[in-house]
Amino acid sequence: MNRYLKVESDELPARFRITKSIPVDFDPLASIEDLWTIHDLEIGKYRELLETIDLKGKNIELPEAQPSLLDLKVGIAERILGNCHLCERRCGVNRRKGEKGFCRLLETSRYASEFLHMGEEPELVPSHTIFFTGCVFACVFCQNWDISTRPESGFVADPENLAGIIEMRRLEGSSNVNFVTPTPHAHCVLKIINRTNVNVPMVWNSNMYHSSEVAKVLEGVIDVYLADFKYGSDECARKYSKVKDYTYVVKRNHEVAYQDAEVIIRHLVMPGHLECCTRPIAEWVASHIPEVRFNLMFQYSPYFRASEYPEIDRRLTSNEKRRAIEIVEEAGLEDVLI
Repeated sequence: MNRYLKVESDELPARFRITKSIPVDFDPLASIEDLWTIHDLEIGKYRELLETIDLKGKNIELPEAQPSLLDLKVGIAERILGNCHLCERRCGVNRRKGEKGFCRLLETSRYASEFLHMGEEPELVPSHTIFFTGCVFACVFCQNWDISTRPESGFVADPENLAGIIEMRRLEGSSNVNFVTPTPHAHCVLKIINRTNVNVPMVWNSNMYHSSEVAKVLEGVIDVYLADFKYGSDECARKYSKVKDYTYVVKRNHEVAYQDAEVIIRHLVMPGHLECCTRPIAEWVASHIPEVRFNLMFQYSPYFRASEYPEIDRRLTSNEKRRAIEIVEEAGLEDVLI
């Protein structure tokens, strides 16, 4: 978390400020294929500038470009809404024209609340947390089911207004901006970030089931991925969250995030799922993305519809908690939060 801490203390610029400083000439009406071609050519400038800045180790002045690489990313994300594949369900609906996919969200994003959260990981507190409504999962044990199942609830997420709130919260002492359940709102999140005028780390607090295209537009925008890794088994993911190809998608997105940003993995230990989920996750993380913070979470409670699944309709036992710790230690993970 070294770079994050330097951004938080204003010693280095957040990634979005670097991307926002890179001029890119593009036609907003061009095809999405042409926009991607330009993006893939220009992202190299971000990588070079990031490396130069980090080698110098100081927060340099970065004049905003018009239009910028971040503007291009916003344009691509907005275009995706017309054939929605922000998540890997890839529903293909036109959310701009009132069509709804699995998440039941349209073009306008909404959020349930925003506040300075004191209950996140120690490095992130106080975290300016913005809870978006809706979700691309259908977890039967969701503790935020009243938000995730009601995408039409809450407040309209106006980018200009929220950017102003972000600046206010920064003055109040926020360490970061924490976008919760951001995947179906990626277009809105990028707009909010693009309008933000203060240097603050951006946190993508996610189930990591976003599409490969979203993973590309997030490069150069997100400083920290607060990444759920729920299941080590596709069968468990289908049964409890109604998602397919879970392990492939989430592993891919964790690896992409690891290449550009800092990662905190949250693994919620589920009753009876130590061998099918906790063990394969811990072993994969240790062998593929070892330099992450691994948060082993014992907060599972049988919320929402968990009572319909007797095998998970209970809290963890003391023996399960001890065994989970042993599994993580055996995997060789070093930076573990319990």
